[in-house]
Amino acid sequence: MFTHVMIGSNDLDQAKAFYDATFTALGGWTGSVDERGRLIYVHEGGRLMITKPIDGKPATPANGGTIGFAAASRDDVLAWHQAGITHGGMAIESPPTERANGSFVAYLRDPDGNKLTARTLPRR
Repeated sequence: MFTHVMIGSNDLDQAKAFYDATFTALGGWTGSVDERGRLIYVHEGGRLMITKPIDGKPATPANGGTIGFAAASRDDVLAWHQAGITHGGMAIESPPTERANGSFVAYLRDPDGNKLTARTLPRR
C-alpha cells in the first residue's frame, strides 16, 4: 500500500544518529543520504525518509500520528528502545510491555518529537 513514509527533521545529523541506532537494533542498515540531502532507510521492503521541510519552515511532529516498526523479537524491541533513548529519543507511554494479544511493544519520541513504536507481531 505505501511506498514510503517521509518525516521532517530540524537536525539531520541528530536524526541520523538516532535512526542509525534504532534501525540497526532491528536488524536494518544505517541510513544513506540521497542527492537532495534526505536520509533514507530501507528494511524488508519498507522505506523511511527524513528531510528538512522543503518550505523552509521548522519540522513539527504529526499530532496523533505514530510510525510503527516491525520487530522480530522481544529482545529486538528492547534493543530498539534502548538505542533510541541512548541517541536522543524519549521513552513515552508505558515501559516496554506485552499486550493482551501477545505482541511486545515499546514507544519513543525521536529527537524531533515524532512518535514511534516497535512491536512484535501478535500471537495468533
